[in-house]
This record gives sequence, C-alpha cells and structure tokens, in this order.
Amino acid sequence: MTTPEARPENSSTGIPAAVPGTSLILLTGASGYIGGRLLPSLENQGYRLRCVARHPEILRPKVGPLTEVVAGDVLDRQSLDNAMRGVDVAYYMVHSMSSTGSFEEKDRQGARNFGEAAKAAGVKGLVYVGGLGSDDEELSAHLRSRHEVGDILRQSGIPVCEFRASAVIGSGSASFELVRALVERLPIMLTPKWVKGKAQPIGIDDLLDYLIEALQIPLSKFRIYEVGGADQVSYADMMRAYGRQRGLTPLIIPVPVLTPWLSALWLGLITPLYARIGRSIIESIVHVTVVRENSALTTFSVHPMGIDEAIRRALAREETHFSETRWSDSLSSSGTQRSWGGVRFGTRIVDSRTVTVDAPPAVVFRCIERLGGDHGWYACDWLWHLRGFIDLLQGGVGMRRGRPSSTTLRIGDTVDSFRVESIEPNRRLRLKSEMNLPGRAWLEFEVTEAGSSTQIRQTAIFDPVGLKGQLYWYSLYVPHEFVFDGMLRGIAQAALRELKDLDMPKMPNGQTAMPHRG
Repeated sequence: MTTPEARPENSSTGIPAAVPGTSLILLTGASGYIGGRLLPSLENQGYRLRCVARHPEILRPKVGPLTEVVAGDVLDRQSLDNAMRGVDVAYYMVHSMSSTGSFEEKDRQGARNFGEAAKAAGVKGLVYVGGLGSDDEELSAHLRSRHEVGDILRQSGIPVCEFRASAVIGSGSASFELVRALVERLPIMLTPKWVKGKAQPIGIDDLLDYLIEALQIPLSKFRIYEVGGADQVSYADMMRAYGRQRGLTPLIIPVPVLTPWLSALWLGLITPLYARIGRSIIESIVHVTVVRENSALTTFSVHPMGIDEAIRRALAREETHFSETRWSDSLSSSGTQRSWGGVRFGTRIVDSRTVTVDAPPAVVFRCIERLGGDHGWYACDWLWHLRGFIDLLQGGVGMRRGRPSSTTLRIGDTVDSFRVESIEPNRRLRLKSEMNLPGRAWLEFEVTEAGSSTQIRQTAIFDPVGLKGQLYWYSLYVPHEFVFDGMLRGIAQAALRELKDLDMPKMPNGQTAMPHRG
C-alpha cells in the first residue's frame, strides 16, 4: 500500500483531502467486496473511520477498536444525517445490482440521498468507484447506472473523485470468481462472442492504492479518473491466464448463438454467481472497457500490475488466508451451513465436523497425535490401506512410511501418507497429504476447551485442480462419511479410555456426543 510520503510531486501542492489521525472518513459498503478490503487498509493508515451499515451488529466484530459503526441506509435519507455528522471525506461504495426490482432506480435514489446528506453535513469530498466504458456508446444497464451515480453525486456540488474501473481481479470479486469457476469446472468451453471483448482488469491491490491516495491529493484534483491494469485483454485471455497459474489449459471454442440471457442462465448453473449478477457482467463485457485517458498515472503514484501478477496475488492471498484460518472461527462467523460434499472457500472444499467429549484437552490431543503407523486411524483402517495401495500403483507414497516412534509430533514428521505442516501443542494439528492427487489435501484437528468438556473439530480440506479434481472429491463422498465420522468418534472414545487408564477424575456423564457437521 502507498503512504502519504509516497504520493507524487505533482499532487503534493495544496492541502490533502484528509489527514490520518485528524480527518474523519465515512465508509459505506464495508460489508461488500471492495469496501471490506478498503476498511482494514484505511485502519492501517491511521485514519479515523466511521462505517455506515444497514446491520451494524454484523459489521462491528470485524472493525478495529477505533472504528465507529453506525446504522444507516442510503435509501433512507434521514438515517444518513447522524452518519454524516463531522465527516470530512466519504466513500460511496454502494450498488444495488443484486437486489430485486429496478437496481437502476435504487442506485439513483441512493446516490441522490447520499449527496444531499453529505452537502447538508458539510462533507468536503466524495470518493466513488464507477465503471469504464465510453458515454458515446449504448452502454449496458449496469455501466449506464454506474456512470449515472457519479453524475448524481457531482450534482450535490461536492468535489467527487470517481475511479472508473473494468473488471477487478481479487479473490472474492465477481469477475474473478466467474473466471475461476469456468476454468476449474469446464476443461472445454463453448463460449459466446462476449469472451472476446477487450477489458483492462485491475488488481484489487492497485485499486485500493488509488482509493487511499485519493485522500492524499487536494480536493482541487477530484475528478473522473480511468484506472486499469497494465494489460488490455479479453475474458478468454483472463481464463487462459488463470489456467496458467493453476496448471490448467482450458479449450475455448467460440460460438455465435449464445445470447446474454442464455449465457446468464448457463452461468447460474456452472458458477457461484446469481444469474442476475452474471447477466449484468456479461452485458457489460460486450462493451470495450479499456482506459482511454491516462491522467491517473500522472496524478497518483500507483504503477498497475498486469493480469498474471494480479491473479498470482489473488491466489497467494487466498493461500495465506487459508494457512491462517481457524475453521472453528471461520465457519461459526460465516454462518455457513455444511452442504453436500462440503463447504466451498475459494477453490477449496471443506468438510468440517465436531464432537464434544468429557475429557481434558491435553488427553484428547495426545490421542490425536497417535494417528497413523501401527496405531492406525481409529476407524476404517482397511479403507486407508486400500487408498494407500492405489496410490502406490500410481507411483505415490502410499501408507508405508509410518510415523515417528515418539508420540509427540513435530513439523516435518511423516504420518503415513501425510506430513505435519503445523502443530500447536494441545490445540491444533494440520497434516498435508503427499499422495498422488488431482489437487491438494489437508487434514486438520482443533481442540477447544468447552467448560468441563473438550470440543474436537476435524476438518478435511481439498483444493481440487480442474474437473478431474472435482470428480475425485465428490466420488468419495460416501466413503468419506464413514471414514471421517468414524475417525472423529474413535478419537473421542480413545480419550475416554485414556482418561480411565490414567485414573483421573471423571468428567460429567462420561459420554461423547454424536459428531456434528458444520
């Protein structure tokens, strides 16, 4: 991220729009994709923040201790008065594309309310993300609405810094998830002409840098800036670029018969996008969305990356987030329910289940550390050995490596076909599979004290590569039910037996709960 000292000389004249630690910044859309990424970035820069949200109780646990969260809705004019009080610069990061009814009218009303409230409160400047596309063309409803929102905000008389961008590349963005789903699930694609439309996708890190630097330039420089990455590519090029990062080579065959409406229905079946959002994206892709005016490159210090680097960073960020994730926190905070085969987190499929046992965490974790080798896997050992034999036939490591003789595991130890990737004594063990697989697999155990009992969370994670990886995982759904449930129950029963052998005081009931999935 850029810092105030990093801004270029030609934008350093005059008073910056906002000063860290002094100016109060209002952020809308903090629960959305771009706003959600902008929030911690602004906090790290030291800005005083106030977030406005329709459901503040959901957002409050996600903000820093110095960030204020207030209730408000851009479609409710009166609710904005309190939110705007004392604000210097406000980010307008709201759109209604996924809502029911006319999203154009809701976008229109929201922008009008926001501009009026900002003007009445004496807000000095507004920052907004719109969409690229020439006003001389017959734009899609989505792009036309994005431009109209910027015009309405300017009608308030407040200086507006509007960044017009094409597709945003980052894990979780609609455009990136569209590309990801198509390449991961379809080795052969019959694609309509919209995949040939030229775009200039921008990495989310670059867009965030632009948004933060907007606070560091004087209000006199607030205007429309067209921003994009270093490459002008088609969506077909984006799919090939994603495939290169994942070791996939999608075969893309263009056909002339798929209309945007039919394409949207098809995307609704193949991708995680709602058909309404998919159609809006497709209708916008038909238009050329490239940067025609380069003043952003001379006003800001951002040096945009190309498509390959943007995708690499998106996947690397996902990898970092994955390695730091505690599934006990992630699954409970997301409210995600377990679906057939597991829950999706990015490219990964997660099968997580829990059981509660009346034994201390240290006893439970000792039982987990005994996994593998002569001791076995607490359930369905014959299935483990069958899978290991198949792996040997494919040139893999199988199950013959065993495990250390010590009951205490260390990072790097082998446990049959797994290797210890991370371990926190009496709390957490993560094993990475080294079998020959069409993807990557992990098995993780978390132990949490729950009053007088202990909760064990067992999580199987699979990162499938392409359609082959998807078919592999889902074809093992039934065996996984027996193996994972049996292993979790076996660990709990082993903990009770060890507790009895140690002649420790019994916990209440002395029984285990049925495994719970989710």
